[in-house]
This record gives sequence, structure tokens and C-alpha cells, in this order.
Amino acid sequence: MNQPARTALLVVNLGTPDTPTAPAVRRYLAEFLGDPRVVAIPKLLWWPLLHGVILPLRGSRSAAKYAQVWLPEGSPLAVYTQRLAKGLQAELPDWQVRHAMRYGQPALEPALDVLVADGAREIVVLPLYPQYSTTTTASIEDKLDAWQARNRQVTLRRVRDYAIDADWVDAVAGSIREYWQHNGHGEQLVFSFHGIPQRLADQGDPYPQRCEASAQAIANALGLADGEWKMGYQSRFGRETWLQPYAEPMLWEMAEAGVRSFDVVCPGFATDCLETLEEVAMGFTETLAERGASMRYIPCLNDAPAHARALAAIARSA
Repeated sequence: MNQPARTALLVVNLGTPDTPTAPAVRRYLAEFLGDPRVVAIPKLLWWPLLHGVILPLRGSRSAAKYAQVWLPEGSPLAVYTQRLAKGLQAELPDWQVRHAMRYGQPALEPALDVLVADGAREIVVLPLYPQYSTTTTASIEDKLDAWQARNRQVTLRRVRDYAIDADWVDAVAGSIREYWQHNGHGEQLVFSFHGIPQRLADQGDPYPQRCEASAQAIANALGLADGEWKMGYQSRFGRETWLQPYAEPMLWEMAEAGVRSFDVVCPGFATDCLETLEEVAMGFTETLAERGASMRYIPCLNDAPAHARALAAIARSA
């Protein structure tokens, strides 16, 4: 009789609505934007604005965007995360491998409970955020701290960051190289990372340095000179200043200066999602076309075998 695996891997992604409908999107955004790691405004001030203004306005608008990228099997982020977990299980046959979401389902703490019920006594938790930030990885760590306090008999191993992990860098560079082999090479490669408020970086969040390190490492692996690539930040929210340069205006400036073709990749995202598919692949392409330039979006690693191999090696080293 097979004994249950005592070592487990839990990969954790950001999360997604269950369906591309306004009620589901509002539920998801309420949890996401209600996290003080994401929006650091006192609850007494923030929650009336969130529930009284933002969610009613953004629910339907965001649902329409999700509908544009929804796959037959469900949300792209959920579909690719589940497939990636299956690929990781194949790479780690002696482990239990599961996936969870920080916001939405499957929820993080119940997923840990299931692993323990199935016999796991050592769990590696791998947030699918290559670059550490207080807004993402630290929010998962908050949940892990609370769960660990109730489950002292289990050893948690935490992966904090893999921004310059050699296997991961090679996987990203390999996906770009393969894309170029099949589709040709644009004039400029642009790395677009999700932004965070500049205020957080000023307070010590290392995220921009980790993004810069990732971009440089991938560019080096591709053998690119400094003038052949650039990086910027996308997905701003609210009125305050976020990390710069802002990716889309940066692309516009280059197009207006004469660059005619761009390749854009988003190595801060493990899997494709609303921000990569609707905002970048669709939105950036449309606004660049208005300026006489073309753009191709290079997909995330998603469930590629090289992605699973790289993350499995990171998990083993943890």
C-alpha cells in the first residue's frame, strides 16, 4: 500500500473571479482590494469608498474585460495555474503538488489543510511571483504566518523570490527565442512588469530592483545589447505616482520617434491573465497601431514544460 507523500509543494497565484460576471468580479475585487497589503488606506476610510463607489463602478466594466479573454475551460490564470501544477506533479512524482490562490478559489489556507490531511508534514510554498514585493509575496506570507501558528507540527518552507534564478531565466529567454524563430524579430524588445506605488519603493520595497535584475538577466541570456531592450511598468490604479517609466506611454514615445515594431513580454507574471491578455496583448497593440507601429505579445511561460522544470528545481532547493 502506497504511503502518502510527506513532502508537498503548494504553488500560489494571485487569483481570479470564478466567472466573467459583475457579481463574481465584485466578490473577487472586494477580497483583493480589501487586503491592506494591496491598498494601505485605513479601513474606516477605504471600505466605504471601496464598497460604495469602486466596486459598483468597476464590477461591470471589469467583467466585460474578463469576458474578452475567458477560455472555454475558465479564467486563463486559473486554467494555466492548474495545468502548471499538473506539470509540477509530473516533475516531482514523490511529492504532493497542489495549487491555490491568494484571493478567490482554491483558497490558500484550506489548500494547506488538505495537504496536511493527506499526510504532508513538510510543505514548500512557492508564490508565483518571480519578483518579491510587499504587495504580493508578503501578503501570502501573512496568511502563512497565521496558518503556521495553528499548525506547529508542519514545517513550512517558503520561496521568497526567484527573480534571477538561472533555470527560470533560461526558460523565459528560451520562450522569447522560440517565439522569434517562428514569428521573426521586432525592432525593440520591451519587458512590461506590473507596477506598484512609488511610495512603497521609497519605503524600501525591493520590487523595482528585482524587476530590473530579471530584465537584465533575461536580456543577457538573449545576448541583447543595452539599446535593444527596455522595461516599464503597467497596470496603474488610483491617482498617486507609480513606478516609472509607465510602459504604454513609453511605447508611444518610441513609436513616435520612429520605432515601427515591438515585441512585448511580461516576465513578472507566471501565467497569462487579464493584465497580460487584455491590457497588454490587446490594449497596447491597439494604441500602438494608432501611432503607426505594430506589436506582438510574447505569452507568459504558463504551463510550458521548461516552466515546470524550473519551478520544480526551485522547490527542491527550498
